[in-house]
Amino acid sequence: MMRFFLSPPIAFLFFFLKLTLFYLWVQRFEADGTDHPDKHLPYSGGQKIPPVEVRLSYERFFRLGLLFGVAHVAVLVLATLTLAKGGLWLGLVYLLGISISVVALGHKKEG
Repeated sequence: MMRFFLSPPIAFLFFFLKLTLFYLWVQRFEADGTDHPDKHLPYSGGQKIPPVEVRLSYERFFRLGLLFGVAHVAVLVLATLTLAKGGLWLGLVYLLGISISVVALGHKKEG
């Protein structure tokens, strides 16, 4: 019976229901009234900053995406590495190699 409650779909439904009930309970304590019109603007010390249009080129987008992909896979590999039988040294060498990759991907091209 315990395995049934630990299965991913049942655990997901349990935590979803738990968080939904908590969210509905916390809503009772929110402030009354309408939202301020500047609520969703970034905080800038009381000054209104005009929006700046930022365009990310495909090259920079894919480099950034690859950077995050490499970083996440590196964390996954390091988290599953065993510390026995030289795993610590292997992890350090792996981390050094990943660091070089991250620096190369994060380096801004000139021109």
